[in-house]
Amino acid sequence: MTSAVADDIPAPVPVLASRAARRRRPVRPGKVIGETLFYLAVVIVVLIALFPFYWILRTSLLSNSQVAAGVGGANGIVPSHLSGEAYKNVFTQASFLTPLVNSIVVALATTVVTIVVASMAGYALARLRIRGAGAILGFILLAGFFPVLAMIGPLFLVLRDLGWLNSIWPLIIVYLVYTLPIATWLLKNFFEQIPAELEDAALVDGATRLQVLRKVVIPVAIPAVFTAAILSFILAWNDFAFAVSFLTSTGHFTAPVAITTFGQSQYQTFYNLIDAAVVIISIPIALLVLFAQRRIVSGLTAGSFR
Repeated sequence: MTSAVADDIPAPVPVLASRAARRRRPVRPGKVIGETLFYLAVVIVVLIALFPFYWILRTSLLSNSQVAAGVGGANGIVPSHLSGEAYKNVFTQASFLTPLVNSIVVALATTVVTIVVASMAGYALARLRIRGAGAILGFILLAGFFPVLAMIGPLFLVLRDLGWLNSIWPLIIVYLVYTLPIATWLLKNFFEQIPAELEDAALVDGATRLQVLRKVVIPVAIPAVFTAAILSFILAWNDFAFAVSFLTSTGHFTAPVAITTFGQSQYQTFYNLIDAAVVIISIPIALLVLFAQRRIVSGLTAGSFR
C-alpha cells in the first residue's frame, strides 16, 4: 500500500528537468572522434604485437618447396596453400620428441622444488622472527635481478669440477636462480595476509610449524601457490642461456636449444621447421595462461592491499 502511494507521487520538477536534459544532451563530436582514435590506436598496437606470432604460425604451415620459393608469389601474407609437413618432419626427421621430454622433466621438477623451498622460505620470512630478515629479502631481490650471463661462467666451472656437465639434472638446481626469488617474494607477501589466528589455533592443538604450513596455510594460499608454480614452470621451460652453456650432446638438449639445430642445410635454412618447433613449445605455455589466467591474476594481486 505504501509503495503504491509512493509511486503515484510525482517527482519534483527539478528532477524531471534534469532527467530530460540528460536525455536531450547532444553528443559532442570531439568526444566521439577522440574515442574512435583511441580504439583505432589500440587495434593498431594489438595487430603490430600479434603479427610476429601470426608470421611464425604462417611459416610453420608452409612446405619445404614453398619456403624455398621465398615470400613472394603464392607465399604472400596469406599463402594459397597450407601444409602440416613441417610438424611431421620435426618429429620424424629432427627427433624433437626427446628434447621435448627433457624440457617437460626439467620444468616440472624445477617447479616442484621451487614451490617446496619457496613455501618454507616465504613462511619463515612472513611469520618467524628472523634476525636480518630485511637483509635476506634484499639479497633475494638482488638475486632475482642479477644478470644471468654473469652467472654462467662460475656455474660452468662448478659443474665441470663436479662432473655434472651435459646432463639435464643439474639444470633443476641451476634454474632455481630464475624461479626461487620471484616465488619466495610472492608467497611471503601472501602468507602475511593470512590471519595469524588460524595458525595459533593449530599450534595450540599441538601442530608443528611444518604441519601448520602444510595443512592450514597452503590450502588457504592456493591462488598464490598456483601462480608461483606457473611462473616457475614458464621460466624453466623457456630457458636457453643455461641449457646451451651446460649441454653439449643432442640427446640431452632441451627444446629451446634443440630448435637451433633444426632446418639447417648446406644451401638454405628451412624456417618452417624452426617455426613449427616454436609453435609446439609455445602450446603448453599458452594453455597454462589461458586456463589459469584468473588464478594468476588473483595470486599476483593477493596481498597488494593492506
